[in-house]
Amino acid sequence: MKFPNIADIATREVITIDIKHTFEEAMAKMLKGEHRNIIVVDKDRYFVVGVVDILNLKTNNIDVKTPLKDIQLVNVPTIKKDQNILEAVDYLNNSTEYICVVNNDMSLYGLITHTDITENIDPDTLMDNYRIEDFLKLGRRMKWVNKDAKIMSLLEDMVSNLYDNVVVVEDLKPIGIFTTKDIMRLVKNDIDLDVEIKEHMSSPVQSINKNFSIREALSFLKERQFKRVIVVDDDGHLSGIISQKELITLSYSKWSSLMKEYQDELREINKKLQTKNIEYENLASTDALTGLYNRHKFTQLYLSSYESMVQRHNKMSVILLDIDHFKKVNDIYGHNIGDKALIEVSKMLTEMLREVDIVCRWGGEEFIVLLPTADLEGAILIAKKLQKSIKEIKIDKVGSITASFGVSEVREGEEMQDAINRADKALYLAKKDGRDCVRNQSDI
Repeated sequence: MKFPNIADIATREVITIDIKHTFEEAMAKMLKGEHRNIIVVDKDRYFVVGVVDILNLKTNNIDVKTPLKDIQLVNVPTIKKDQNILEAVDYLNNSTEYICVVNNDMSLYGLITHTDITENIDPDTLMDNYRIEDFLKLGRRMKWVNKDAKIMSLLEDMVSNLYDNVVVVEDLKPIGIFTTKDIMRLVKNDIDLDVEIKEHMSSPVQSINKNFSIREALSFLKERQFKRVIVVDDDGHLSGIISQKELITLSYSKWSSLMKEYQDELREINKKLQTKNIEYENLASTDALTGLYNRHKFTQLYLSSYESMVQRHNKMSVILLDIDHFKKVNDIYGHNIGDKALIEVSKMLTEMLREVDIVCRWGGEEFIVLLPTADLEGAILIAKKLQKSIKEIKIDKVGSITASFGVSEVREGEEMQDAINRADKALYLAKKDGRDCVRNQSDI
């Protein structure tokens, strides 16, 4: 079966606006075309403005005449129009529903959605006839070392590059695997880490051949209850590593065959597909860049912490923080430096906070912290310590950075969003008062 190119399925009728225009002009174009979203063009970068952004604008009392370039917008990933549809499967992991299709010069060609991708992949052909080696590019980033490597020397690399496992090889053949769970076990038992990795790696390693089909690989993982599997070639040499999550993404494309078989039920099946996509997105609990919890996981942890607060008659508080002038960092020094800043702030938050505290990347350069057992006064002190620690971070090329903080105390009987809204209003006040400061619900 021949799979189509991206250009064959892209929608060409896309409503766009240049980033130099205002939010008010963007809304006018959306209303005129009766669109829920509009693509914002910034040279070869693309963003999306939707109804949620309009609501946020209203909530934060931001002037609608504000230029789009001064607003934190959601970045839309891009894909070249001449790429094959199979090369777009990994875009299903992105939380943004839309993907901009671009020409070779990065100018906008059209738009596709997650549904467009899954509708155009035949599941039987994909599952049975495509080998693991065809999709190894989907595999998570992998690090491999020799058996005599010291565990202590690997830790910094694993943390900074967000590796959750290391493959141990001998003559390029995998002989063991060492994961973050192994690290936690060693730390918990106070075991010396200045030893060779062979002392604590899991061995022998179960692997699959790169010629396994997608279906065979999924069956292998399911039977052994593995989250990931090492892939080898015919000589037993390491080829890569691929996770169950990535294979599940491919398997969801089977819904497209139902669409072909039951045209009369297309609308209903589309709804089911969207539901399945949402369920899949919720499987991931952490932010890919920083390793912190994402919003979905934060909500789960908040609810359980809230129940504990009520049962034990404790206090609980929320801190919302935002890196100051982060857009300028990206614009002047590039997104790689911006990402580095986000990672460094994430590491600092994790190190400074207690084990019971919950920290999450809330979106963009914004983070949220839940402080079980902490009242408003205690949360303010913690926020001020975090404010000071952020200023001590040194980022390549940028130097020091600052952040603004909003603090609120959770009230019994209220919804989670009520506590967050108060923290958000306090954060807005901190920005209004010059940034690099802490404001709380008593100030608003």
